[in-house]
Amino acid sequence: MACWMYEGMLMFGVVFLAGYLFSTLSQTRNALDNRHALQAFVFVIFGIYFVWFWAKGQTLAMKTWNIRVVDVHGAPITQKRALLRYAFSWLWFLPPLAASWIFALPGREGAVLTLGWVAIWAILARFHPQKQFWHDAFAGTRLITWVAPERPGRKGKPKPEAAGAAPSSQP
Repeated sequence: MACWMYEGMLMFGVVFLAGYLFSTLSQTRNALDNRHALQAFVFVIFGIYFVWFWAKGQTLAMKTWNIRVVDVHGAPITQKRALLRYAFSWLWFLPPLAASWIFALPGREGAVLTLGWVAIWAILARFHPQKQFWHDAFAGTRLITWVAPERPGRKGKPKPEAAGAAPSSQP
């Protein structure tokens, strides 16, 4: 969950840039103008962001927390599978958002419903045989702990001295 929170902070920057780009290109002056088009644009930008990075194995937050997304056999996922994972990951939010819209709930009640659903959805992972999130199970992916292998020659090698310079005697 810590990785998820960190990813949310990083996504703030993505949303900011996407919103700025959209409002500049569409000449939107009021935040409520073109609201649904902006939401669709941000949804597509999120899709591009996550599909791109998941197909590479990790987002920046996943790299920080040593998490990698792979298929059920441990192989890197394709862009198609990453897109499927992105679609299923919306199960974290779509049910409460749809209920809020259908029942015309005020913002505060919608937020409580959404937070409650996210907590329930996270707890439901405990009931999966491999203790993974259900959107990963549906998409045929899983998260693993993964540390990048050390590059050869990077650790323990002294820095070469500049050509013609005397070695320094300082500690």
